[in-house]
This record gives sequence, structure tokens and C-alpha cells, in this order.
Amino acid sequence: MSIDLQQDYFGLFGLPRRFRIDEAALELAYHDLQGRVHPDRFAHLPDSDKRLSMQWATQVNEGFRTLRKPLPRATYLLELMGVDAGLHTNTAMSPAFLMEQMEWREAVEEARTAGEAEELAQLHTRLRQHSREVFDELARQCDDEQDYAGAAETVRRLMFMEKLQHEIDDALEALES
Repeated sequence: MSIDLQQDYFGLFGLPRRFRIDEAALELAYHDLQGRVHPDRFAHLPDSDKRLSMQWATQVNEGFRTLRKPLPRATYLLELMGVDAGLHTNTAMSPAFLMEQMEWREAVEEARTAGEAEELAQLHTRLRQHSREVFDELARQCDDEQDYAGAAETVRRLMFMEKLQHEIDDALEALES
């Protein structure tokens, strides 16, 4: 057994390089690869073989973690396409996105300040639903339109939404305690 450590994660798991993936096929390929490269299978071999099996197992685990969740998968796909999503450096955002952020933040802050757990829960539900719509947009941008620059902004938008969901969770937890 050997793994080409230079191939991308999509190739590693035998998946097409797309945002929309067959999650069942990913899971199946992961378990198959993990079973073949698990370090326990190489315990009786020389140290060089043990080290190599550790590298393969690490590659398989990292690839699975990256492709399993939509945001890391999108970021990785953009990297492969030569687009830096600029998650930590790109602060340029469309006016529509900035307006969207302000509206969400104001709504969450008002509910948090007023101690309205029901309103926070509704905001959380609405945000999750909106996230699903934005993920659909991301899939279209990546797979159908190959609009990777647009997809990069959509990834930044989804990261904001994910962060806001965590803030709502924290606010709800604080109200319950």
C-alpha cells in the first residue's frame, strides 16, 4: 500500500474536484483508506515503513476533515483553483454583505441586551435557513459557473454567519445559566 502524498484530497478519495460531493462515497473511501494505512498494520515493519504509514494516515485524516465539512472544503477547493479566499486578510466586502452583517448584528444585539431567549432562538433558526441558501449559492458558483472570485466572497459571508451562530449560542447559554 502506498499513497501519493502529492495528490489533492479529492484525488486521494477518488472524488471529482467539486464543491458538491457524494458524502457517502467520501465516508466509504475514508474508511477503506484508513483501514489500509493504519499504523497498526505496519507495527512489525522497519521504522521507515512505520513513519511512512503515519504520514499516509495523517494525510487521509486531514483530507477527510477538510472535505467532510462544507466551509473547509470550499476554502480548499478555492486554493486548488488558485484563489485565496483571504479569510483573514481580505476586508473588502460588497455593500450588500456589509448591510446584511449590520442587520444581523443589530438584531442579535437587541435580543441579547433585552434577554429575549425566544428571539435569539428564532434568529438562530433564520440564520441557519439563510446559511443553507447561501451554501446553495456557493455550490452554484463553484460547480456550475466556476465563479471562484464570487465563491471567495460567499465563503467569507458564510464564515461570518457561522461565527454569528456561535455568538447566538453563547448568548442563549448565558441566558440559561
